[in-house]
Amino acid sequence: MFRALYTAASGMSAQQMNLDNVANNLANSSTAGFRRRRIQFQDLMYQNLISPGAAATQQTTLAAGLQVGLGTRSAASEVIQSQGDFTQTGNPLDLTIKGQGFFQVRLPSGDLAYTRAGTFHLDAQGNIVTSEGNPLEPAITIPPDAQSITIGSDGTVSVVQPGQSQAQQVGSIQLAMFPNPGGLNSIGGNLFLATTASGDPIVANPGGSEGLGTLEQGFLESSNVNVVEEFVQMILAQRSYEANSRVVRAADDMFQQINSLTR
Repeated sequence: MFRALYTAASGMSAQQMNLDNVANNLANSSTAGFRRRRIQFQDLMYQNLISPGAAATQQTTLAAGLQVGLGTRSAASEVIQSQGDFTQTGNPLDLTIKGQGFFQVRLPSGDLAYTRAGTFHLDAQGNIVTSEGNPLEPAITIPPDAQSITIGSDGTVSVVQPGQSQAQQVGSIQLAMFPNPGGLNSIGGNLFLATTASGDPIVANPGGSEGLGTLEQGFLESSNVNVVEEFVQMILAQRSYEANSRVVRAADDMFQQINSLTR
């Protein structure tokens, strides 16, 4: 019964984290470029009351042991890299990636971060930056008198200035991809950092043979959260939590019955 109490408590704790994850996914269902996460669980250690394969006699062994598991825990929160829906905005600095690549962003610390959110702006110097003012990498500066900005599917950025009949190239956007994007470290602000689990980034121009994808100007990639699926996960977490709490209650009832024997 003591085992049942702690085992059920581990299940309740795991489902609490599961619900926390569902809440974060739902809260970001309207966040551009957001990648939902999925909690993965694993069972805890086992008490071997009878070890599997133990000798039953001198000639035979036990076909099955007697092991009692001690519960579960949250082992990982995997980033789901499925593509979100595209929304047309008409803003020339709104970009979406049709593929597995990430935009590169230079942080104030000098480190590179990666994002799927293509909501870019111009700062006071004409640099293409994120909403937080972090510049795109490699840096691209738009002339202040530019009349139009065109970004091709291969990342080529060109502008038309007064007195010019043809567009002039001012830079090229590069993308990055990872061997294991699920190993990226989320730091908020729609940004990821590379880790040893994600591997080193592969950097190239969009549309190449590396498979990073192509760019689409005037579109944004929506969050890949499926609200219906999250509701189902929320119901499952709630029911699982309820089931574990009933185990605690059943164990408590058994303790009460044992205590009543001594009265």
